[in-house]
Parts: sequence; structure tokens; C-alpha cells
Amino acid sequence: MEHVSPGLALEGRHALITGAGGGIGSAIAAALSAAGARVTLAGRKREPLEAAAALCIGETYLAEGFDITDELAIAGGVAAARAALGPISILINNAGEAPSAPFEKTSLSQWNAVLSLNLTGTFSVTQAVLPDLRVHGAGARILNIASTAGLKGYSYVSAYCAAKHGLIGLTRALAVELMKTGITVNAICPGYTETPLVHGAMQRIEAKTGRSQADILAEFAKSNPQGRLIQPSEVAHAALWLISSGASSMTGQAITVAGGEIMG
Repeated sequence: MEHVSPGLALEGRHALITGAGGGIGSAIAAALSAAGARVTLAGRKREPLEAAAALCIGETYLAEGFDITDELAIAGGVAAARAALGPISILINNAGEAPSAPFEKTSLSQWNAVLSLNLTGTFSVTQAVLPDLRVHGAGARILNIASTAGLKGYSYVSAYCAAKHGLIGLTRALAVELMKTGITVNAICPGYTETPLVHGAMQRIEAKTGRSQADILAEFAKSNPQGRLIQPSEVAHAALWLISSGASSMTGQAITVAGGEIMG
């Protein structure tokens, strides 16, 4: 177990992480577990959740079938997590997908699906968990994993950009509403990160264009002034700080982890 400074210690806290089977979700789960948190790994499929749980050293609960577009699944998953590990005091909204298509070929059903998963899902999960956070009061945390696509535009992902811009707006509005409670609400905006999500996008681009994955990877890395993909562990370290007691005055912020791609 790596050393955790006292300000980052989370002993006895229960953190629920959506999309916990993905690269960023599993990295955050491992970091929070190392800091002493009990962690609910929420996601639709069991196998990725089991892989994420293997990276954790503390108590975990696998909320399989946790579909953030299904209100009944959310309610059942939150209730089961609470019964397993106690009241939730940290919520990490991480689940999301980034399908790509030219704007003119994006159907209304595709648009609605992307917004449902990347924006409305966060709204629904947060509403379900907020009563627990209010009981905990000061020190409770909501952290939304957004994207640099929430702060700028990218070609061929108009629906995803719209959803992530909306997520930043939701983060800031809820931060204002909860200001007096001591519950903070922040977002992290990673650039292109080395995750299954990005590798899946590379495979789709390769299939459509015939370009090599090496060329596509170089194109993704070019957006980062440091010339590389962000590592999930870098996002996890930022998350650990934002939910720590040392970040109690940080709320309504969109923190970019993107090698200088976006400044200010």
C-alpha cells in the first residue's frame, strides 16, 4: 500500500463509483481503497467490476447491473450498496461513452442516447445518492468525471461535447445549491486518456478509414502539448485530492488533466 498523507485518508468512508470497470473508474477505485475507503464498484457487467475489485485492497461491493439510464436499476443499486457498506458519503460519477459520427449523420436517437448516458445518468444517480450525502454533511463529495470535450469542441463527437458541456453546467449549478452544506461538487476534465474507451475509438477509426492504430494514436497524442496520452492514475490522483479534506474550499471547479491542452 502506498503511503497516504493524513489529509487524504478516507477511513470509514463509503464511495460509490459509476463506470467502475473502465480505466479511469478502476484507477479511482484503487486510489480510494488505498486511502481507506470502502468502495462500491458500479457498472453494467460483472467481469470488468471483478477486475477493478482485484486492484482494491479494502472492502468492496460489486453493484452489477447498475445502468445509469434506468431509474429502477439506480434505486436498487444504491439501496444494495448502502446495505452492504453503509451510507454513501462520496459519489464519483464516471460512467460514460463517446461514440463518434459526423453531425449530419447523427440521428436523434443517437443524440438522445449519448445525452442520456453522459448527462442525464449523472443527474439521476446524484439525485438518488444526495440524501445520503446530506446526512453526512460537510465533507461529503460529488465528483463528476467530465472531459476536455466539456470545455472545447471536437469534430465528430457533437453529442458527446454537448453532454459534457452540460455536465460542467450541472456541476457548477449544484455546487452553488449545496454551498452552505459543506458538500463540494467538482468535475475533472481529462484529455485523451489511455483507457478501453479510447482504444475502442481507435479501432472504430481504423475500421472506417484504414489508418493504422499507430497513426491514430499519434493524432490523439498530438492534442496534448506533452505529446502523450493521459494515464488513468493521473486522473485518480486528482480525484483523490478533490475529495480530500484539504480540498474543502474547492467547489464548482472543472479541473483539467490534459498536459496543458486547455489553460485557464
